[in-house]
Amino acid sequence: MNLDKVIAVRNTKTIYRDGDKCIKLFNEDFSKADVLNEALNQARVEETGLNIPKIIEVTTVDGKWAIVSEFIKGKTLSQLIKENPAEKERYLEEFVDLQLLVQSKTCPMLNKLKDKMNRKIAEAEIDATTRYDLHTRLEGMPKHNKLCHGDFWMSNIIIAEDNTPYILDWSHATQGNASADAARTYLLFWLNGDIDGAKKYLDLFCKKSDTARQYVQKWMPIVAASQSVKGNAKEREFLLSWVDVVDYE
Repeated sequence: MNLDKVIAVRNTKTIYRDGDKCIKLFNEDFSKADVLNEALNQARVEETGLNIPKIIEVTTVDGKWAIVSEFIKGKTLSQLIKENPAEKERYLEEFVDLQLLVQSKTCPMLNKLKDKMNRKIAEAEIDATTRYDLHTRLEGMPKHNKLCHGDFWMSNIIIAEDNTPYILDWSHATQGNASADAARTYLLFWLNGDIDGAKKYLDLFCKKSDTARQYVQKWMPIVAASQSVKGNAKEREFLLSWVDVVDYE
């Protein structure tokens, strides 16, 4: 296994290319259970028929866990928009169509979105009254079983050289309500400073999925609270600013 070519470096992992293989090498202290869960998520999503990199093996390298999958040659939607800003709206349409394709699938063996969010809200740095309100709201939301990516964002979509779109990073995949996943993507636009893109994205998602904007907005405090337990202090502060349940009543 050749670890000479670094593709990306994250807080908890480094990603390498070795020929037609992509090696995601986790830090020594990264949870074995989380690595195996990510690989299992990806393997289960493979079975839906979506275009995603196929898992080749899960192994260890010098005592560190690694997931080896297919390397997809191409450019991310983030790169393409940067290179072709005039084409942003076309890419945004493609982005939403792809998200709706994901949400048209079911993957019954994945963890449930509501269960994961309840756990995360319980860990969030918010007062007990707000936590109670959020748990209550979450329990009242309709139960669905659609495939949800959990981090559906431009940099996780690669357009291959033959124009086939591939979706990366299934570590947060669950089954649940599609509008919760849309709320997560909307907040990612904000986190990346693209407020205009956030509005256009939400308009497109609601139009193409025939979903009321207010319904997606009802998910935003819940999603923001559950996402606030990870990431850096700046992100946490931003997300917690969305956790005002009253705003969306």
